[in-house]
Amino acid sequence: MPRALLSVYDKTGIVEFASALHALGWTLVSSGGTANTLSTAGVPVQDVAEITGLAPILDHRVVTLHPKIHGGILADRNKAEHLDELEQHGIDEIDLVVVNLYPFGTNPSVELIDVGGPAMVRAAAKNFAHVGVVVDTADYADVLEMIEGGYFGISARRVLAQKAFRITSAYDAAIASWLADESPDRASATVPPILTMVAERAEVLRYGENPHQTGARYRLPGVESWWDSAVQLNGKEMSYLNVLDTEAAWQLVSAFDRPAAVVVKHANPCGVALAPTIFDAYTRAHAADPVSAFGGIIAVNGEVNEATAKEIAQIFTEVVIAPSFTAEALEILCAKENLRLIEAVAPFHSMAINVRSIDGGLLVQQVDEVDEPLDDFTVVTERAPNDIEWQNLLLAWQTVAATWSNAIVLANNDVVVGIGGGQPNRVDAARIAIGRAGESTRGSVAASDAFFPFGDTVKELAAAGVTAIIQPGGSVRDSASISAANTHGIAMVFTGTRHFRH
Repeated sequence: MPRALLSVYDKTGIVEFASALHALGWTLVSSGGTANTLSTAGVPVQDVAEITGLAPILDHRVVTLHPKIHGGILADRNKAEHLDELEQHGIDEIDLVVVNLYPFGTNPSVELIDVGGPAMVRAAAKNFAHVGVVVDTADYADVLEMIEGGYFGISARRVLAQKAFRITSAYDAAIASWLADESPDRASATVPPILTMVAERAEVLRYGENPHQTGARYRLPGVESWWDSAVQLNGKEMSYLNVLDTEAAWQLVSAFDRPAAVVVKHANPCGVALAPTIFDAYTRAHAADPVSAFGGIIAVNGEVNEATAKEIAQIFTEVVIAPSFTAEALEILCAKENLRLIEAVAPFHSMAINVRSIDGGLLVQQVDEVDEPLDDFTVVTERAPNDIEWQNLLLAWQTVAATWSNAIVLANNDVVVGIGGGQPNRVDAARIAIGRAGESTRGSVAASDAFFPFGDTVKELAAAGVTAIIQPGGSVRDSASISAANTHGIAMVFTGTRHFRH
């Protein structure tokens, strides 16, 4: 008669599952709360303590950690010596282990670090040749169907074992991350000697960067993200670049506390504007660079109404993301069957690190946050920015930090009018930004993601009509840039923080 050991924290569906196993002739073994739940429901079950001869000890820290349990799980039924040892010690075989773990991620603490559960799961998964393991309540129905049909074989058990090891590895990673977060040396914990990170696939993407590449979006277990609650209301499946660009657009537009619109193309902003309404913000952002906006991502930080939807519908767009859409806006935009519409909450900024792949490993760094207080900014020129210039400088500074470096951003009248990014030198970046801004360069302000190594870029900006500049400072030739700014009556602000983005 086959035997199943059931020990679950989440008791969803366990009575029905156990009842079905009993009806199929299985002997059920259980412990603690699970045994009590089954007994109360009238399901015959043998308590683990009856097998081990030992009641739970140490506040239930030790319940199933016993040779009569783990021997029954781990025995290789193809080895006669294993079977002899089971008989010698009076150990019965266990054919199915049903365990789900303490919910460590809900309220991390030492007491929610499960020991016995992962031990049984790993033992059963190791011995998948003979033992099945179920770690997810969603698998109960499929497992029962296979048992009833007589095809609960090694292939099925191997798949369940894979899932079991993924669950335990994610569980261990969550604990290790919590211990790092609680470390007295929080800074070193951000880039620990051993990086424990397990991700679960959340979405298979339409394709990767190119159609011949596969792609997927993964999530970190226990880490909350705006992607988890985002709802796609229309359009095709997301591709790798759709996700990348949408993330960039949503992060940037959510940084503003006024109605804002951001247009992103190839992970770079190409239109950013603030305005009294979302309609005005979008139309101004689009007008700043309508050529680049074609096929881009639109993000706004307020509801999309009918008027805004009509404007958006006039150009080919890959994705529109917003907190909400009116019914009228949806009717207009959903008429474009390929246009992806996403409704989302603001980003949580829950990740502490950025991770990239390199040959044979990973490159890790702390996330760059653009949150310098204004008190840390220093006016270094004879003239200080006026109130309007300050407003535009902050807009340009926020945008340049989201632009691939080397980057120069021009802003005028609450609109980012020119962006030059991803250039090997800062002068070329400035020239591109000036060219895109056209006449709007006159009276604009400029932001640079890093210091000016020479005064030449300042001279280019001055000749184009820029009146104020914000930059990190820190070059050995800062004096040349300051002198050039003073010569042209430009106000210059040092932030003290560089925001390269490669």
